Amino acid sequence: MKFEEMTAPKIRGLDQENTVFVQPIAALEQHGPHMPTGTDRMICGAIAHAVEERNADSMLLMPTYWLGASAHHLRLGATSSADLQTYIETLCELAIPHLENGFRRFIFLNGHGGNIDPMKVALRELQKDFPDVLLAGASYWSIAEEVVANGLDGPHKFVGHACEFETSMIMHLRPELVVTEELRDAGELGAGNIEGLFLPRDMKHRTKEGCTGRPDLATAEKGAKMFAGIVDRVDIAVRAILAEPLPEQAC
Repeated sequence: MKFEEMTAPKIRGLDQENTVFVQPIAALEQHGPHMPTGTDRMICGAIAHAVEERNADSMLLMPTYWLGASAHHLRLGATSSADLQTYIETLCELAIPHLENGFRRFIFLNGHGGNIDPMKVALRELQKDFPDVLLAGASYWSIAEEVVANGLDGPHKFVGHACEFETSMIMHLRPELVVTEELRDAGELGAGNIEGLFLPRDMKHRTKEGCTGRPDLATAEKGAKMFAGIVDRVDIAVRAILAEPLPEQAC
């Protein structure tokens, strides 16, 4: 079920305790010289729509929220961003009306690395006000780490930025948007990686052109295979939330 395609009476008439409410979140930001700025929204949205098609009677899908917490890309330009506190509040506000209306199973499906920390804080804030709601959130790649790692040939077996993974996915989903003549080895990451430590350095510090890994190794075939595997894993996660007992009603 797609929220934006339904009438208000249809939405109000849903079995709210047995419907999983899914809010995809993404970003609009630079993706190097070869990838579109809407990459995160395109990938996350496509995954969410494919999962909804498998759960059309039990999953209510919101439109993918395009704005992300992307301050670490701003110095490279071609980026929109909310600051962290604003984004935490925005995520809460995306959820609150629907939780107040009675939906009791809620997932943020994330498609941008910069959203991870504010998403977790937002979920903690929501849990305080809605203790009887089953709240969850995850990046699609964290649900499908093995699928991603097994689908890549380069040395980086994880989701980077405009990398082998993301480039393969867009080659599969929207091949006309990939600037193939700009595909090349993005080189080693610059300063910002010390084992065990988090250093909040931005993409201008850490990359040559705003991308990482080996986008030159990307193919549409890899993208199609990984997309299918990720959809399978996210589908399992959605069904798990549907099967999970709800928290007891607050007194």
